Amino acid sequence: MLTLDSILIRIEASNPLLQVYSSRAEALRQTAEGARSWMAPMVGGGTFMMAYPRSIIMEERDKGAMMLSGEQAIPNPAKQRAQVAYQRSKAAIEEAGRAVSFNQLRAQAKGLYYDWLVAEQKRSVLLENQRILQTMKKLADIRYPYAQGSLSNIYKAQGRLYELDNMLLMTEAEIDQKRIGLNTLMNQPKDTRFTIDTIRKVVGPPEAGFTLLPDTSLLAGSRSDIRRMDQTIRSMTYGILAQKAERRPEFRIRFDHMSPLDKMMPNQFTAMGMVTIPIAPWSSRMYKAEIKGMNYEIQAMQQERAAMLNETQGMLASMATEIRTMLRLLDNYQQRVIPALRKNYQTLMIAYEQNKEQLPVVIDGWETLNMTQMDYLTRLQEYYRMMVTYERELEK
Repeated sequence: MLTLDSILIRIEASNPLLQVYSSRAEALRQTAEGARSWMAPMVGGGTFMMAYPRSIIMEERDKGAMMLSGEQAIPNPAKQRAQVAYQRSKAAIEEAGRAVSFNQLRAQAKGLYYDWLVAEQKRSVLLENQRILQTMKKLADIRYPYAQGSLSNIYKAQGRLYELDNMLLMTEAEIDQKRIGLNTLMNQPKDTRFTIDTIRKVVGPPEAGFTLLPDTSLLAGSRSDIRRMDQTIRSMTYGILAQKAERRPEFRIRFDHMSPLDKMMPNQFTAMGMVTIPIAPWSSRMYKAEIKGMNYEIQAMQQERAAMLNETQGMLASMATEIRTMLRLLDNYQQRVIPALRKNYQTLMIAYEQNKEQLPVVIDGWETLNMTQMDYLTRLQEYYRMMVTYERELEK
């Protein structure tokens, strides 16, 4: 037997979709380490100041020289640090995305679990009704030979029994579907057989959480999609810093060695150091435009974040009202409606056993009780779905 908490633990540990985010985050962290690397050195060889073929060479030194060359770009450490921070911030976005996916999977698992729970209760009600109808039919079979009942009453009870068989078959199929769905979420063989904890009461939400409107700051701290958006904004801030670092110069060194073809000439070399000038107007336009674009993007995301929090706050307030109403409705079913109809049926059944009532009247009383019980379970299922949606919005 698996409880809801144990199912959620298995989903978090084994669901393939969640493992994807971990791999992506690790890939981005490894990419961030690559931002510390230098460009590969360049080496070359060739001729230096060598005369063209068939040229007249007046002196031996005009023959030129053979040259070896080496060059290395030296990155700016500040640029590297900015790029490392930017790439690492992208990994944080993927980790926040994992929390968003798990919240959706958790809500999906809760929905399947509660639907299964209600289906089990439906099956219990149907089995009890089957026992009741079998008792009615036995009484009708006993009375028919003594002219105390009609054949049509027997067939009517038999027809209701066949209807119950169909309903039980559909309920069993529904339970199998929920089991397959949960097995899929837990990433285990789809035909794995297990049961769930059916001893679960209808528990209402904390009254304190339903009387006060959820604060947007609390929502921002609890909702994974808002946290992912915060991480995205933070990453774009690091991106702006990385673009600003483009204003810093980079360096390059070069060394050339010449070996003259004239044995009387000495070996020569050239050593050069170079620096980029990124503040030049024709080269600074690119990173300045990137910085402006990112600032506008951050501003848009901040506005979207505020809109999401406002919408969620209103949605939760509306859902809290619906849940309170549904709880009162369920309580009314349990405390008043179903007990009254059960007493009505029991009274009719006693009268039928005493030969003071006809079987069709008893069946009508039973059908009214049965339909009310099924209506209660349907509304109970609606309540569970409301709670799943409410908890999904609150990230519980």
